[in-house]
Amino acid sequence: MPTVTIAEEPPRQLAVLRLLEMSDAYASSLYPAESNHLVDLSQLELSTVSFFVARRDDHIVGCCALVEAGDGTAEIKRMFVDPEARGLKAGRLLLSALEGKAEKLGLTAIRLETGIYQPEAIGLYKASGYVERAPFGSYQPDPLSLFMEKRVAQTVRS
Repeated sequence: MPTVTIAEEPPRQLAVLRLLEMSDAYASSLYPAESNHLVDLSQLELSTVSFFVARRDDHIVGCCALVEAGDGTAEIKRMFVDPEARGLKAGRLLLSALEGKAEKLGLTAIRLETGIYQPEAIGLYKASGYVERAPFGSYQPDPLSLFMEKRVAQTVRS
């Protein structure tokens, strides 16, 4: 099986832009615009964002961002793996790298919003110890959204 590597890299790369476009199209196919909470490239380049890239044989196959909220927590944004690379555990590896970064930053919790029509993503998060919670930050209740959280201390000690 090809090896997948994870590294913190800048988001402004052609292959990352391709993944973000694929992610946008996928989200748009599942949810109406008001239920899509995507961040754009400029937001991913802020100093409060740690951006991770998954590579297989030097080809970018996945990405995700850890966005610090300023209150000791952070949110996962733009987690996406190219459908052709699924099954290589890239999502699990990205999530692990993101959690390691949260630990190094001294954060207390990692939060996320995902859609209810994404059972693979929900399964990954639940298997990794994320639990459902109420909307957070500027999110409003949405029947198409699922909000989750994992305490970083659990990440560190497990």
